[in-house]
Amino acid sequence: MTEVSEDLLIELREKCEKVQNLLEEESKRDPETEPYKSKYAAREILSDMKSCLTNLKDSVRSSDPLFEEIEAMYGSVLLLLGIVALETEELATGEEHLMNCLACMEDQSMHPKKVLIVLRALNQLGLLWSQRSDGTKSHGYLQQAEQLYNDYTDQVEEQPVDVYALFTSPDQTPAQTKGDSPLEKVHTLTLYYLAQVYGTLGNPLKSAVYCHNTLKRQLESKDYDMIEWALNSATLAQFFMEQNAFRQARHHLSAASYVLDKHDQELQTIECSEEELEAKKERLKHRGADVARCWAKYGIVLLSTSRDRLMEAEEGQSGDATPQRLRPPGELSGLQFSLLELSVYEDQVTDSFVLTYDDARTVFLNCQQWLGQAKLYYTLDDHASDHVRIIQDYSELYRNLVFFEDDEERQCKMHKRRVDLLEGVVKELNPTYFLTTCQELWFELGETYTAMVDIKLSKLEANSDTPSAHALQKVNHLAEQAIAAYNKFLDTLRDHKTKEIPDKFSPELERPGLLIYFYLAGLYRKLIAADKATKLANLKNSLKYYQKVVEYCQRHEGAKDSVSAELSACQDIVSLLPLKINKLAETVSH
Repeated sequence: MTEVSEDLLIELREKCEKVQNLLEEESKRDPETEPYKSKYAAREILSDMKSCLTNLKDSVRSSDPLFEEIEAMYGSVLLLLGIVALETEELATGEEHLMNCLACMEDQSMHPKKVLIVLRALNQLGLLWSQRSDGTKSHGYLQQAEQLYNDYTDQVEEQPVDVYALFTSPDQTPAQTKGDSPLEKVHTLTLYYLAQVYGTLGNPLKSAVYCHNTLKRQLESKDYDMIEWALNSATLAQFFMEQNAFRQARHHLSAASYVLDKHDQELQTIECSEEELEAKKERLKHRGADVARCWAKYGIVLLSTSRDRLMEAEEGQSGDATPQRLRPPGELSGLQFSLLELSVYEDQVTDSFVLTYDDARTVFLNCQQWLGQAKLYYTLDDHASDHVRIIQDYSELYRNLVFFEDDEERQCKMHKRRVDLLEGVVKELNPTYFLTTCQELWFELGETYTAMVDIKLSKLEANSDTPSAHALQKVNHLAEQAIAAYNKFLDTLRDHKTKEIPDKFSPELERPGLLIYFYLAGLYRKLIAADKATKLANLKNSLKYYQKVVEYCQRHEGAKDSVSAELSACQDIVSLLPLKINKLAETVSH
C-alpha cells in the first residue's frame, strides 16, 4: 500500500478552502471591469489540484481503500472546473470537464462520496443543454439525476459527502439534518431545472407539477428567499387558473400572501442598516403589489369562466354539468402546501364557479381591493404601463360583473364606470410613446360605448311608448362616442405624409383594424335619424365600412381567416343593403 503524505492532503485541503472562498465569497466583490477575476483565480488553483490528484491516482493501486477517496476528490475537481468554465461562458470546455467527471465516476454513482458529484454534474449538463436550446438532451441528463436521487434514497441510508467536504477530515464535517443536506438541495435544483425544461418541451402540466414540488421542498427545507418564493407561487397560480384549477390557484396565492406577511413580520425585528431596511421594505411593497395583481387576475378569470359556463348552459350545450373543457386536469389535484395554515387567506374568496350576482359582487369587491393595493405602488407617474394594465383590469372586472346584473340601468352605470376609467387614463398618455397602449384603450372604449348603445336600444325596443327625444339623443351620443374612439385608433394607422390608411395592415393590427371597420359599419346602422336624408347618409357610411372589410379580404386572401365570421356577415349585408339604400334614396329625391 502506497502511503500518501499528510502534508499533501493538508495542502489539497487548504487549496480547496481557497477555491470555495473565491467562488462563494470573493466572486461577489469582483469589479465590473473584471467580472470573472475570482473565478479565473479559482480555475488556476483547481488546475494545480487536478495535476496533483492525477499523479496521486497513478501512484495508488485501485485496490487500495485510499484510491476511492482520491478518485472522488479528482471527480470533484473536474466538476468544479466544469462549473467555473460554464460560469465564465466557456461552454465547450465546461462540457468536456463535466463529461470527464461522469466518466471517472462510472458505475460508482451510488457511492456516498461520489453521488453528489454525479448529481451536480448531471444538473450542470442539463442546464448547459437547456442554454443551448436542446430541451430533449437537457431532459435526458436531468431525468438521470432524478432517477439517481430516487435510487440512492431508496437503497442507501448513509448521508452522502458534499464536494468540498471530501477535502476535510471527518471530525471537521458539520452534522446535517435531512432538510438542509446537500443531497436534498441538489435534488431541489434538479426538480427546478426539470420544471423549466418541461415548459420548453411543450408540457406545461408537468412543468407546473415540478414547479409546485420545487416550491414545496424549498418550504420544507426553509432554504429560500421569501419574496422570490411568494412571487413564484403566485405566478404558478396564474397557470392553474388558466386550467380552471381554481382551488390550486387560490391555495398558491394564499401561500404567497402568507409568506409575504411572514416576511413583513420579520422585517419588524431584523437588525440591519436603515438603508438596507428601506431597500427590503421597498422590495416587499413592490412584490406585494405584484401578488395583489395576481389575486385580482384570479377573480377576473373566475368571473369570466363562470360567465362562459352559464352562457353555454343557457344555450343548452352543457346542461347542468360542468363542460369537460372547464374541468381542471387530474394531474393538478392534490398540489398543496401541507405545512401552511392558509384558511384565513383562502376564505376571503370562493374557488367555485359563480352563479349569482351576489356571488359575483363578492368576488368583484375583493378584486377591487387587490387592484387598489397594486395601484398604490404602480402609479401613473412612476410605472405608466403597469398602471394602465391595472386600469384595464378594473374595466374587465366591471365588464364581467355586468353579465350577472339583470337591471339595464345598472348595467349602463357599470359600463359608464369603465368609460370613466379608460378615458381618464388615455388622456394622460402621449400616443408617441404609448401608441400600442393607446390603441388598446381606444378599442376598448369603442366596445364599451357600443355595449351601452345596445343596452339603450334594447330598452327602447322593449318599451311600447314613443321614446323621448332625450332618449334618442342619448343613443346617438353614445354611438358617436364609440365611432370617435374607433376613429382615433384608425388615425394612428394613417401614413404621415398622405394621411391615408395603408392598403395592408401590419400582421398584429390586421384583425383589430378589420374589426373596427365591421364595428363602425354596425354603429352607423344603429344611429337614429330624425329625417330620411340623415338616415340615408348613415346607411351609406355603414355600407362603406362593410365594403372595406370585403374588399380588403379580396385583396389579401390571408386576412379571411382572421375575420371569417365577420366577413360572412359583411358579404351578406353588402349584397342586400344597396337595395335598401336605393329605395330610401328614391323617397328622399321625391
